Amino acid sequence: MQKKSLFPSKTLAAVAVALASVTFAGCTTTMPGKDASSQTSRSDINAGIDATLSKLYQTAPASRELVARAKGVLVFPQVLQASFVLGAEYGKGALRVGNRTEGYYSTTAGSVGFQAGAQSKAIVLLFMTQDALDKFRNSNGWTVGADATVALANIGANGNIDTNTAQQPIVGFVTTNGGLIAGVSLQGAKITKITL
Repeated sequence: MQKKSLFPSKTLAAVAVALASVTFAGCTTTMPGKDASSQTSRSDINAGIDATLSKLYQTAPASRELVARAKGVLVFPQVLQASFVLGAEYGKGALRVGNRTEGYYSTTAGSVGFQAGAQSKAIVLLFMTQDALDKFRNSNGWTVGADATVALANIGANGNIDTNTAQQPIVGFVTTNGGLIAGVSLQGAKITKITL
């Protein structure tokens, strides 16, 4: 007969982690591996941004010129959305200015309505004017719709971007594995600067 433990294995694991944390806290001011983990996160995000932009250029060739003209490009390579009546989404990305990463950000959003399932998408926001970019960078938490309007790019059958959209201060693209998504709303998405 097998002897039962007084503590479930999850409880023992939590206690072990807490003890290890206390032990390491006495030895160092940063958790071991934190710098390596942050470096990995930054590398993963930057690689994801390169892949997302490459896919965008293949799907909508006219987007390459728009990205080149943008004062800043904010890319979230993988925004995970999960829902069952109430929905939530979350992703990490980075802002590039002059093709250099200037900072890392997270995006969160919620939704209500009959829905079920999980999916992943990529979001690309182009700050076409210096004023739009400056307002974004100087904000302490930025929400689509409240702080600025994002014009989602309309791509014609010929692969060209609608000229009216291309003239807006902030232009957005949303893609999945199937390509660009039309008719999606980014309204209410909150974007916050994070430290990695």
